[in-house]
Amino acid sequence: MPEPEGGPAGSPPPAPRQRPPHRRGGRLDAPAVRRWCALALDALGRDREDIDAINVYPVADGDTGTNLYLTVESAAQAVEAVFAAHETGATRPALPDAVRAMAHGALIGARGNSGTILAQLLRGMAQILTTPGDEVHAAYADGPRLARALRRAADSAYSAVAHPVEGTVLTVATAAADGADGADAAGAADCATVARAAHDAALAVLGETPRHLAVLARAGVVDAGGRGFVTVLHALVEALTGEPPARPAPRAPGGLTAPCAAASPAPHGASPCAAAADRPEGESATDSPAYEVIYLLDADDAAVDRLRGRLDALGDSLVVVGGDGLWNVHVHVDDAGAAVEAGIEAGRPHRVRITHFGTQAAARSDAAQRPPERAPRAVVAVVPGDGLAELYAQSGATTVLARVGEPPASGELAEAIRRAHAHEVVLLPNDPELRHTAAVAAEQARDDGVRVALIPTRSAVQGIAALAVHESGRRFDEDVVAMTSAAGATRHGEITVAERQSWTTAGICQAGDVLGLVDGDVAVIGADLTDTARSVLDRMLSAGGEMVTLVLDDEVPEQVADLLERHVRARHLAVDTVVYRGGRQGSPMLVGVE
Repeated sequence: MPEPEGGPAGSPPPAPRQRPPHRRGGRLDAPAVRRWCALALDALGRDREDIDAINVYPVADGDTGTNLYLTVESAAQAVEAVFAAHETGATRPALPDAVRAMAHGALIGARGNSGTILAQLLRGMAQILTTPGDEVHAAYADGPRLARALRRAADSAYSAVAHPVEGTVLTVATAAADGADGADAAGAADCATVARAAHDAALAVLGETPRHLAVLARAGVVDAGGRGFVTVLHALVEALTGEPPARPAPRAPGGLTAPCAAASPAPHGASPCAAAADRPEGESATDSPAYEVIYLLDADDAAVDRLRGRLDALGDSLVVVGGDGLWNVHVHVDDAGAAVEAGIEAGRPHRVRITHFGTQAAARSDAAQRPPERAPRAVVAVVPGDGLAELYAQSGATTVLARVGEPPASGELAEAIRRAHAHEVVLLPNDPELRHTAAVAAEQARDDGVRVALIPTRSAVQGIAALAVHESGRRFDEDVVAMTSAAGATRHGEITVAERQSWTTAGICQAGDVLGLVDGDVAVIGADLTDTARSVLDRMLSAGGEMVTLVLDDEVPEQVADLLERHVRARHLAVDTVVYRGGRQGSPMLVGVE
């Protein structure tokens, strides 16, 4: 039976993995990159809401801090994966391994305009820090090399933006490169001195950003993306020295401090600067594009060059970052379909995200109208398909959609907990790979005063069983124990299709084979979906069971469910079967046996 994280009372979970110890010195090596990512993620987690609150350019959508956090989280996860892969070997990751992973993780996880530019800044640094050289330079970078990396970062970010604007993160990144160059010219040989000089120069120019952008001056704030980049540089200095430099403050030259000293306080979740950032006379809200479109794109350089021109004509805030065949495309447009079609013409777009700015504004309005009282208790669950999301929502749960190949980050789970607006929350990750991510989100929510119990459900069918016994009227501890018991008493299975030849616990499978998994392990390899599902059901029911739950992908024919229901009735007496449609859930079928 799964045990609730931290016990039934929802007490804090076991201590998370410790960060690598700080090594004093002026060198940037792989452990320092790992520590940099961890510190940057922590800092952006603390500053996320403050940065969101001062987000007024290019769109006052109040999400810059969140986007930067999710981008850095993806980078940090990629670096951790590199270190985890070396744990059983005799060698440790080298500097190129770590920075290459950091840049790639940021690229594939970049969110929003600010996150996309940050991904290119990190990629620019990686281009210098992964340059082949002697063994010493493969192990670490010195001050001059770090200065060159920061210069390449600023230059590459400018080239990635279709129409660069001063007073944004681009200006702050250039100031950081100037500061690093100055330290290098003064003879600084260590990375710590160069990083501190870059940070201090960026922090100084951050305060000047409202002089470049009138929208910032009207709101009385500095650029949100620039503020976030200074936070990342702050973490770099701390990673190299063990001592944090001065903290950036969202302050404009006129003395106003965010969130918008001239504005009235804003409710939780709303951007208090949005109203202060009035549009210039003659410009209406309809002058700005309605949609933000982001996708990863597999394409060659020539196709991407053509794509830039096509998208530039469709909208604004165009940023295209990446290279070597993989790109991250970000644009604001009125015709989202045309932006995606342009990507299809250029190559293979995937992980497509389309956000309607009006929907974001409505969400902020809902937050502003939210009553101050929290609900006594809520359930937050990760689900793999729209159909399951609707099913869980009907049971009162707040859901987070896990797209195929794109699991939610801890920031998304933490935001869902905040959205649930309850004193007590039961968190159901419904995936063993999300347990650590969910634990991080739970800890963030506890810092906000929310009592959170994490039940480590391994499948959506276990979550369904837990929700079925959830009763918000009983004591929190009793509710968590009952839900944990119901989840633990539910065996979970899955029917999926092999993508390639592979060794499994049931033998060698070929691409296209139907795989039947029981409790996470491949138990059956077959050629037919229905026959494989029958075998899986028989195995799962061989130890007994009272109810079978089938969650079918929308593409699975209805007759498959009918055949499986008949099979259960004929072979397993007194066992009920319930069938749900999960939407596009990534695998043809999920199976639960209670």
